[in-house]
Amino acid sequence: MRIRDPIHGTIPVSDEERAVIDSRFFQRLRHVRQLGFGELAYPGATHTRHAHSLGAMHVAGRLFQAVAHHSKLPDDVRQHFCLAVRLAVLCHDLGHMPLSHASESIAPQKALLGLPRWLGTDAGQATHEDFTARIVLDSSLTSLIERHFGPLGLTPLSVASLITGQSPPGGMDFSHAGKDWTPLLRALVSGELDADRMDYLLRDSFYTGVNYGRYDLDWIVHNLWPVEKDGRVYLGLNRAAAFAFEDFLLSRYHMFIAVYYHHTPVSFDHMLRRFYRESPGEFEIPADPEAFLHCDDVALATALRGSANPWAQRIVTRQGYKLIVQFTERDEGYDLGALSEALSAAGVEHFAVESRGVLSKYTEEGGVPGLYIVDHKTGRSTEVSRYTPLYERFGGPVTLRRLYVRPDQGEQGREVVARVTRRPVLEPTDPLGGREDLPRE
Repeated sequence: MRIRDPIHGTIPVSDEERAVIDSRFFQRLRHVRQLGFGELAYPGATHTRHAHSLGAMHVAGRLFQAVAHHSKLPDDVRQHFCLAVRLAVLCHDLGHMPLSHASESIAPQKALLGLPRWLGTDAGQATHEDFTARIVLDSSLTSLIERHFGPLGLTPLSVASLITGQSPPGGMDFSHAGKDWTPLLRALVSGELDADRMDYLLRDSFYTGVNYGRYDLDWIVHNLWPVEKDGRVYLGLNRAAAFAFEDFLLSRYHMFIAVYYHHTPVSFDHMLRRFYRESPGEFEIPADPEAFLHCDDVALATALRGSANPWAQRIVTRQGYKLIVQFTERDEGYDLGALSEALSAAGVEHFAVESRGVLSKYTEEGGVPGLYIVDHKTGRSTEVSRYTPLYERFGGPVTLRRLYVRPDQGEQGREVVARVTRRPVLEPTDPLGGREDLPRE
């Protein structure tokens, strides 16, 4: 089967992959928008996790084949590894909840999912990654994977291991000739230069109509190499493409600031959380995978329309709060707590939202390096975080702090902020153009 995609052109799909795509769990992603409330700011951003997962699978295959071209892997091993990474990426978003990340605040406790112990502690609230693991390991999709991919040497356990980055008892066998390829395969699924981000940056940029997410995918793909260290194989990038990788990093960083943290979807995310908190039980995320099949954007929209909760009604009628001020850690003279107290004292209904973005979550978490820059003239390979100066320049997080007020109290709110900060507060302007207090349509 072949799929036509606006980002990557023709995407070839095997019969085994088609079986997964046709499953109810994957088809559910047709009704989960990739950017949640993003379409309120960017009307074209109605694309789904379904399309993104198909594109990411295609990118994963391209990445691995490019690496394998510079290896001595025999054809059968190459095909096996490629199939594994494509399947893992195809399934990586199965656990996303309605409106993507916004609904994780009401996810059930992780313990209710009954995940195996090798996936870590069962304490705390479940994430979409936990739901993905449960669907792959213990649902009707599990037997489908076993039936179609078992004869090809892949199991639900191996797929879940690549997605989560965790090793089951006994480990996973992605080795050849005494070399363990697991680190490289995992890096392509979730790492510094993974198929997930490489697709969503281009896709989100295309559908929002902005240029920030564009980078040179082809040049990066053609410069990928395997890097062996102590019997393990890691992802490497030829130093000739280091500048393209830096462009890729900056694309992600700028997309977070301009798109993913745009003030309008951020405020609607907050209002949705207020709805969940103030009307518990009106909409729930079920722990059972089969019930989870009916938990999508359509179900949430139906619940919001039928709710008397004022936050739900504001979401349905698109009556968001008005942004009156935003600042970062680099701005001086702003005290969020003092501003909030002053607004409360003046009787201005408001809420504050803090958004935090980092250049690389993997470096921030102190994980194992997933990418090396390779110098073929000297034979040296260097961890990308030590090679690329952007990590030092953008080492700390950028935090956007914003205050929103009830729409009819915008002028009053700006007067309060001006009094507290002792500086005039103008109608905020969107760096992308237009007034920032209104969704751009």
